[in-house]
Amino acid sequence: MRGTDIRAVGALRTACQAAQREHGDNDAAGVRTAIPGDRWSSLRPGLARMDGLVPSSRIPHPDPGALSGGGEHSSGSGSADGGHFRPLGRRSDNNGFCFDAPVPPGGYAWWYVDAISADGRHGLTIIAFVGSVFSPYYAFARRRGDADPLNHCALNVVFYNEGRKRWSMTERDRQQLHRTASSLSVGPSTLTWDGDVLTIQIEEVTAPIPSRLRGTVRVYPKTLADQTFPLDRAGKHRWRPIAPCSHIEVVMSQPRLRWHGSGYVDTNYGDAPIEDAFQSWTWSRADLRRGTAVLYDVVTRAGSTGSLALLFNPAGTVEPFDAPPLVDLPPTGWNIPRQTRAEDAQSVHLLKTLESGPFYARSLISAKMKGQQAFAIHESLSLDRFRQCWVKAMLPFRMPRKSR
Repeated sequence: MRGTDIRAVGALRTACQAAQREHGDNDAAGVRTAIPGDRWSSLRPGLARMDGLVPSSRIPHPDPGALSGGGEHSSGSGSADGGHFRPLGRRSDNNGFCFDAPVPPGGYAWWYVDAISADGRHGLTIIAFVGSVFSPYYAFARRRGDADPLNHCALNVVFYNEGRKRWSMTERDRQQLHRTASSLSVGPSTLTWDGDVLTIQIEEVTAPIPSRLRGTVRVYPKTLADQTFPLDRAGKHRWRPIAPCSHIEVVMSQPRLRWHGSGYVDTNYGDAPIEDAFQSWTWSRADLRRGTAVLYDVVTRAGSTGSLALLFNPAGTVEPFDAPPLVDLPPTGWNIPRQTRAEDAQSVHLLKTLESGPFYARSLISAKMKGQQAFAIHESLSLDRFRQCWVKAMLPFRMPRKSR
């Protein structure tokens, strides 16, 4: 299967007319965003160690060899040519971030950024939501018949710094949300795309123990993807990898941090609650010498499965490849199952659990992919668990809500 072109960064447009045609124009104020917990980036393949986040043992990195020309591969009941994960059939002309794309009642959207520092000592995830997909407040509001996604927005920011984690995620109402095609403001924090650089101004408070997060993150994409992949047969839930290969610069005054490294950006959209469509999913991304590899596996509410395996090249192409076999990882302390894919089961190592909650886990793993042993960030999401009322009752401790 031929690789799909993704355009190199240059004079790229941020017009969102295509997205608005695709999703309809049923969003009066025009915003969308949502997020599955938090995911953060994989290590650069050349890193020998990552103090505080990865054991200091040296892991070899053999030559990745030639890229595969194979097509997409689906697991379970999915078809051999990609199952649920076929492209939408046309390229979008919205080569920016489309922060003003409409979100229908009960729906969601999120913009996700992750990064790892060049020296391996620091990592981050930033996720902007509208219709905050894992918000207990949004779930309770939908039960009352108030399914306004714009009234449930948040910016989730997590910094990992040599053993210390700083987490913030304050939910806000529609009065604290402002957006255009190229900018999104949630409370005092903003994301702005100027056609070349995504600038994120952070002004947040951590939870459950309050402390300030204040500073700037700049993302410099090497390429911008312009293809969207549906995650279910009806196409109600979609994923677009905006900038899989990026450079990131971090300058924070609180805490005092200054670093640069590799990064990743994607976005997800949904026209209905995510837990109504899926039982579970797993996702991972790894930096390889030839680009960024992304693996996606879903189990739908009906029990069907699908998988996606893509390799993004910084030069501007994305190539589907045959998804490697599934390999079991140890379950979390909350008994959340974890699986990944690897060419060799013996190559798979669970290096560290970064986030462990009642329905979600983020992990740092090592596995062989495209002939190369690579570090990857991996997430496991149990939406069966998230549907439980006792789980939603726990979440406000880490997700406070602030109304104007």
